[in-house]
Amino acid sequence: MPSSAAPLPIRRIALTTGGGDAPGLNAVICAVTRAAQRRGWTCVGIRDGYDGLLRPERYRPGDGCIELTSERVEGIAALGGTLLGSTNKGDPFAYPTAQADGSAALLDRSQDLLDALAREGIDALVAVGGDGSLAIAHRLAQRGLRVVGVPKTIDNDLDGTVMTFGFDTAVGFASECIDRLHTTAASHHRVIAVEVMGRYAGWIALHAGLAGGAHAILLPELPFDLGAVAELIARREAQGLAYSIVVVAEGAYPRDGSRLLCGPAEAGHAERLGGMGEQVAQALARLTGKDARCVVLGHLLRGGSPTAFDRVAALRFGAAAVRALEAGQSDVMVALDGNDVHPVPLAEVAGRMKAVPLDGGTLATARDLGVCLGVSAATAA
Repeated sequence: MPSSAAPLPIRRIALTTGGGDAPGLNAVICAVTRAAQRRGWTCVGIRDGYDGLLRPERYRPGDGCIELTSERVEGIAALGGTLLGSTNKGDPFAYPTAQADGSAALLDRSQDLLDALAREGIDALVAVGGDGSLAIAHRLAQRGLRVVGVPKTIDNDLDGTVMTFGFDTAVGFASECIDRLHTTAASHHRVIAVEVMGRYAGWIALHAGLAGGAHAILLPELPFDLGAVAELIARREAQGLAYSIVVVAEGAYPRDGSRLLCGPAEAGHAERLGGMGEQVAQALARLTGKDARCVVLGHLLRGGSPTAFDRVAALRFGAAAVRALEAGQSDVMVALDGNDVHPVPLAEVAGRMKAVPLDGGTLATARDLGVCLGVSAATAA
């Protein structure tokens, strides 16, 4: 386990929420704050990832880094979003900085961040985020900062933990939307493609598609052949079932094509995906002669109150992060493994993605239920 030296006593910790927002972030903030106060520690929250310390001029004096108290976090566990704000453009090791000529450059401002944390009297950091945020946390730990990570992403694609908070809420909402689309698709004898988030891993598409009774599910892990989907639609038509629901992960792509970008990638940031649902709908309309429409759920999956599961998971993660700090641990992420939450080294999980296993039980269930995965019989063989 990282960091075996006797730790210095903790008096003051900081908390940051980075990357995309997810239902349950406020529950983590609540748990970390209250668990820290029970130990006599002060807890402060950094605004918008690390911007509150690296761009203090954007905030009112003293507001870039705010003290978190029991009163301040009262009742927030049930709220979506994050009290502290978030950003996916605030990597301190590649920080966007305006130049004199008006252009922007990516500069290493990690030392500026460490200096700012020292000025704030911060003894340790709880970093809540996805793969990018946890990779940053690992690098900060390597620079000597005491850090514990908390896994967050609606995509459930973080390695080292059975599940991330935010995933259950996103799947529940997507499933409800698919339920509603069944009745309108059936009424108009349509094919409806439902595009959901999932850049490189199709956990949301697979689970929401199964729960919502989708007839086809297209995943990033399985490049698809729309001919197979068209054949399924034709078989349903012959059985008197004149509509079909096709769930499409935004990162899914055809065997002879590539992922679709919805705009140019910005320097230092991941490419922006989108549009595959519409492309699938148009192609199926041509292949089947049926009316086909696309519904993009997009950022709706990030919003709203967290489910009870996500609230409890987030509260457990937050409290476990404080316990890990109290035990002298650093450079670790608290992870869910069965019914237990325990620390795993950040070096083993940072920057690593957990894809849907092609030999996993959930995908096998989809096959057994006759769900089309966009794979032709010849390809499957």
